[in-house]
Amino acid sequence: MGSMGNEALTVAAVARRLGVAPATLRTWDRRYGLGPSEHSSGEHRRYSETDLARLTLMRRSEEHTSELQSRFGISYAVFCLK
Repeated sequence: MGSMGNEALTVAAVARRLGVAPATLRTWDRRYGLGPSEHSSGEHRRYSETDLARLTLMRRSEEHTSELQSRFGISYAVFCLK
């Protein structure tokens, strides 16, 4: 696939890159507001390179949830990502 450039990625493509289920991305969108930066109701979600970078940080944070919860709480980690 090479460099992403301005290419918009589907939910499935982003989920594969992050190693999560597509439903997880939808949950992060609803729960934490970490969805695509531009999404119109009734249209497919398309993620930008910036969106993918934010989600990558979320995934890394999720991998260390117990440490984050014990130190700061997951809500602090999400606040830092916005």
